[in-house]
Amino acid sequence: MSDLPPTCREVRLAARPAGLPGPEHFILVEVPLPRPADGQVLVRNRYFRVAASIRMLISQGAEEVQGVPFPVLSPGDTLAGEAIGEVISAPTGSGLHPGDLVSHFLGWREYAAVDVAACTRLDPVLPDPVAHLGRGEVAYAALTRGANLKPGDTVFVSAGGSAIGSMAGQIARLLGAGRVIGSTASPVQAERLVRELGYDAAVVRDADQSLDEQLAKVAPDGIDVCQDNVGGDQLRAAVTVAREGARFVLTGALSGQLAPSGTGRTAPVELDSFQILTKRITIRGYSADDEPDAHAEWLARLDAWLRSGHITFPHVRVRGIDRATAALQQVVEGRHLGTVVIEP
Repeated sequence: MSDLPPTCREVRLAARPAGLPGPEHFILVEVPLPRPADGQVLVRNRYFRVAASIRMLISQGAEEVQGVPFPVLSPGDTLAGEAIGEVISAPTGSGLHPGDLVSHFLGWREYAAVDVAACTRLDPVLPDPVAHLGRGEVAYAALTRGANLKPGDTVFVSAGGSAIGSMAGQIARLLGAGRVIGSTASPVQAERLVRELGYDAAVVRDADQSLDEQLAKVAPDGIDVCQDNVGGDQLRAAVTVAREGARFVLTGALSGQLAPSGTGRTAPVELDSFQILTKRITIRGYSADDEPDAHAEWLARLDAWLRSGHITFPHVRVRGIDRATAALQQVVEGRHLGTVVIEP
């Protein structure tokens, strides 16, 4: 403990944004090194994930939203998010020891005092520990449980280059999908989805050709499974090209979270209920928490797939907590492929 610094840095909310967050809404502060209380672990954060979903916790009116699984933040609060840290000290009998790697939710700071119950020791430790911050578990559970993906299915993944989508396309292929299609923001990223992530084809939002037309062209026989991370027009287009008996799992709402105005907590879309009825489409909102048994299964598969080279973990590493808010803005702007991780 004598080698520890007396102070550390963390990112706090300076003001709640009325629309998309920008650098002016955050402040980097230096604070005394946290002192763990009884039942707490002192952790040095090695990585934390930057996600657009933090907008739900910080925007104006956040305290009025029901069903958001994380506590909302007020000006002056330190931001929070999924992190991987190294245990510096732990209470006797906690089962944790100095040097252990743990996951927890107190990211956006260099050091954290975390309740023992809020720490999960990483076991197994993946070949690259940062891969524990990936969103593949959501995609895996949604495809295997929520959509019951079958060999030969044609799968559409909206936001195919997002943290979830960049894993979902690969997972669908490994689970036996016959054709995998993703959506993205630009022709350049569409080319990367096919070249780097194994998608058979990609459609581009805001292109000259409508999403309906693009999907009909690359999936002429329709889609069987939609793993939707966006909502909005992309969900509507997927309904249009769905086959009879298609299964939709909704795991995100980026169309709302990335809307230039509003709170980021609504994602309105107009769907043709006649098509849903006549095609017998199943649409289900889904969280990996719905299937707790999938966690260990996913980690075992991910460990094996990473070691064999059958899957990659697309991500961008940014060094320095002082660059975290700029990285968040880049995520909001859709400038990166995969998960964005800060190394404080």
